Amino acid sequence: ISSALVVFVALSALGDHHEKGKGELIFDGKTLTGWNVNKGEEKWWRVVNGAIEGGSLAERVPHNTFCVTNASYGDFELNLQFKITPVKGGINSGIQIRSKRIENHHEMIGYQADAAKNYWGKIYDESRRRRVISKVLDPEALARAVKPDGWNHYRILCEGPRIRMWLNGVACADYTEEDDRIPLEGHIGLQVHGGGTLTVRFKEITVRALAPSEEK
Repeated sequence: ISSALVVFVALSALGDHHEKGKGELIFDGKTLTGWNVNKGEEKWWRVVNGAIEGGSLAERVPHNTFCVTNASYGDFELNLQFKITPVKGGINSGIQIRSKRIENHHEMIGYQADAAKNYWGKIYDESRRRRVISKVLDPEALARAVKPDGWNHYRILCEGPRIRMWLNGVACADYTEEDDRIPLEGHIGLQVHGGGTLTVRFKEITVRALAPSEEK
């Protein structure tokens, strides 16, 4: 193999590694390997047709439930597809980032990329400040982009205290944490909100680790 070819292959690999949206698949499409569910909540989570599916179309989900990565992440880019199928009640979901489980409880604490009517594209602070902490950058553009009954794509970029989000390619949140007591590292969790009869499916879940931000 010529040295020129070796250099070309090396540069090509480097380009792929840094291409926006590229990352490591953290869901194999077949099993929940690398993920965990609270004991007693296994009935709400399964793998169906290449997606992690949570909830039920026949039974009300009694409280928030999460399928959570074993791994913890600091600075990263997360991409995933998700689809909410509603029946009735509290039709709500979200993706936890930089979060952790609350010991001996069904809840998680940390940032959530919210997904529900009136909450699309917003960052909610789950079990901590218990409120929306970001503003939607362009409500009209986001409203046009959302597919309430279809597959949606979240891209989430965490760099130091800054969190940015895109929903179906539309920039929707740009939040910088000012409280230095709040951790900038944690687990990723897929949520089905309690109180409703619904399923949420998640697929094509990738994470690309980033070098620690100079903003820290």
